[in-house]
Amino acid sequence: MNVVIVGMRGAGKTNVSRRLSLMTKRPAMSTDELAVYEAGVGIPDFVAARGWPQFRDLEYQVLGKLSRCDDCVVDCGGGIMVDLDQDGTEILSDRKVALLKEMGPIVWLRGDLARLAYKAGKSAERPVLDHNRSAMDLMERRLPWYEEISDFTIEIEGKSRQAITERIVREVVNETS
Repeated sequence: MNVVIVGMRGAGKTNVSRRLSLMTKRPAMSTDELAVYEAGVGIPDFVAARGWPQFRDLEYQVLGKLSRCDDCVVDCGGGIMVDLDQDGTEILSDRKVALLKEMGPIVWLRGDLARLAYKAGKSAERPVLDHNRSAMDLMERRLPWYEEISDFTIEIEGKSRQAITERIVREVVNETS
């Protein structure tokens, strides 16, 4: 059984996933890192050259490969559960959600939207999500999708990454093993 970590940009998914990997002796797999490996370029360069629709397809391919893994910690990019409609608007991706659900329990690291949007906006390492919408607008739009796909929700505000990881071990890993 894998443990799948989801959440918005800046929620600490990578940090928590790495800690969880060390605590459980499971390999940590990052959808973003695997996408970079597959693409041969960083995500901002990929999106600039090929666009968000192509990146969402690349994510789907990465999820397909990861769905064959077992006993891993999977750190997902913030928009892992979305695709784009023909107008370029984010929509919940049935194809991606099906793969995520196959992989194991999905843990949502839920944080304060305003703080996460501010943090996401400061990062030059990540591509702009949408030139027509603010990070806050996109995060608000995604909120019900995180609620819908997650099996476990962990509030992250005011908690250390270590405490969050220990809770995942207690409530997800130990309870579902």
